[in-house]
Amino acid sequence: MNREKVIATVNEMPQDFDLEILMERLIFMEKVEKGLQQLDSGNTIPHDEVKQRIKSLVSLSRDFHHYN
Repeated sequence: MNREKVIATVNEMPQDFDLEILMERLIFMEKVEKGLQQLDSGNTIPHDEVKQRIKSLVSLSRDFHHYN
């Protein structure tokens, strides 16, 4: 993220805005930029592996809620 992008984002906000909304937008933009950089460098996870990870997390969540 650079100063110009931050300034442009602030300029896109209405005259009165919640600082939390601005921060969320900047964090989102930073995460998207990081993701695009990872994609460009080939640092990705295959779709099938992502599906398996999600399935495992859902299973762990169900087990946790079942016992608590």
